[in-house]
Parts: sequence; C-alpha cells; structure tokens
Amino acid sequence: MIKRFFIYGFAGWSMEIVWTGMHSLITGDLTLQGYTNLWMLLIYGCAVFLEPIHDVLSRWRWQVRGLLWVVIIWGIEYTSGIILYNILGVYPWYYSGPFAIDHLVRIDFAPAWFAAGLLFERMHKALDSIKIV
Repeated sequence: MIKRFFIYGFAGWSMEIVWTGMHSLITGDLTLQGYTNLWMLLIYGCAVFLEPIHDVLSRWRWQVRGLLWVVIIWGIEYTSGIILYNILGVYPWYYSGPFAIDHLVRIDFAPAWFAAGLLFERMHKALDSIKIV
C-alpha cells in the first residue's frame, strides 16, 4: 500500500506540473514553468484509498465512471483544500473566475478530472497486473 501511495502521489505531481506548464504556454509564457507543492504528494497519494471504489465501478461504462470520478475528485479537492486552509491559514491553491467555488474547485476543470480519474483507473489495473503491493 505504501508503494502505491507514492506511485499515485508522484503520478499526480507529474500530471499537475504538466497541467500548470501547459497553462503557462496558453498564457504566452514560453518558459512552460510548471509547479506544485509538497502537500499535493499526500493528496494524490490518497488515490490508493479509491482503489476499492474502482473495483466496484470497473464494469460500469467509462462515461459513467468518468462522471463519478469528477464528483469524487471535486469532493476530495474541496475537502482537502478546506482542511489545509484551516491548518495553514492560506489556500493551498487559489482558483478564481466565474467557475470557481470557494476558490477551491473549478467547475470548468471537469474534463481534466474526468480524464485523470480514468487514467488513475489504468494505473490501478497496471499496478495489479505487475503485483505491486
């Protein structure tokens, strides 16, 4: 379980760095600077606790699973953001704009979370197939 925790954590970190680097490109910053923080390793690592949910959903249609992952990930993102805000006194991430909810979740990120949820499912299957405990 600890190995999987860190695999999910590093995968999430990597995805976030690519995501924020692509945002740099879209906004005209050709340095493509991507970033994350150490807290995110712990948050993404907790995907290991979602494996039982994936086991239950695995036979469902991918469209339904993707939508459920969006809702689950938004819940985790919002909850972990509130917890970190209460501990640190600052937002661990700060979303703004018309699609932001309490600066912790962005509704327009739904397609990214849809894809991320399905990607983490594939990681789970791969980890199971190579017997990583």
